[in-house]
Amino acid sequence: MPKRVSATNETASGRNTRFRDNFTGQEMTRAGFVREIELGNYANYHVREVKGIKTPVSNPDRTRNNNLG
Repeated sequence: MPKRVSATNETASGRNTRFRDNFTGQEMTRAGFVREIELGNYANYHVREVKGIKTPVSNPDRTRNNNLG
């Protein structure tokens, strides 16, 4: 099974800026993905604040299949 969300663009420093839901085809900005996570639409992801910026991250588990990247 493919991972639910993939990062599709990142800055030179490695911060993911665009995401794609591989199940629905929806393209999202970082802020849009954060909003969807906060609304409860992505149960296996959560939001962390990294250097003052809300950042989507996958919940830790035993598999790497759902890691963003």
